[in-house]
Amino acid sequence: MILYLHGFRSSPLSFKARMIEARMAALGRGGEYQCPQLSASPREAIALAERLAGSVPAERLTLIGSSLGGFYATWLAERLGCRAVLLNPAVDPARDLDKHVGAATTFHSGEPFEFKREYVGELQALAVERITRPERYLLLAATGDEVLDWREMVARYPGAQQCIIEGSDHGISDFDKYLDRVLAFCGIDTGAAA
Repeated sequence: MILYLHGFRSSPLSFKARMIEARMAALGRGGEYQCPQLSASPREAIALAERLAGSVPAERLTLIGSSLGGFYATWLAERLGCRAVLLNPAVDPARDLDKHVGAATTFHSGEPFEFKREYVGELQALAVERITRPERYLLLAATGDEVLDWREMVARYPGAQQCIIEGSDHGISDFDKYLDRVLAFCGIDTGAAA
């Protein structure tokens, strides 16, 4: 199973989430993909993700996390012992999101939500000092990420498989070029050469 964890202000409607969902459906494996709407509260978001992930044996589970979802995926992968694909992951979201405390809206629906001051502490509680078993991780980091520093990502995941994307952007708008590689890491046979 693939459990996709979206980023801050994002949703299951993100283009990467929809692209993976469509590809899994085309492969006849749509039932093996989930992308829940995550709460603005990190504690609530991780509790939901942990419930969904806990229903699958670790060897059959891959987390895909984008941005803040990559931070969550790292915490869960360390806790559960499963694989994780990290797409421009947030390395220190407590630092980066501190300036976003207050009213916000989601990207895809414009729905309002509040990012509360207490959520910064919830993020700090989920920090992983260092990853174990780096072979369980695949990092995609775009040098053109306008939100997060790709060099921090590379340094955060030493020994992991790393795909450094020259250029691109935070959303990895050229994600279609990397989709089959991501799915192969997840153990999904796409019929494409690796």
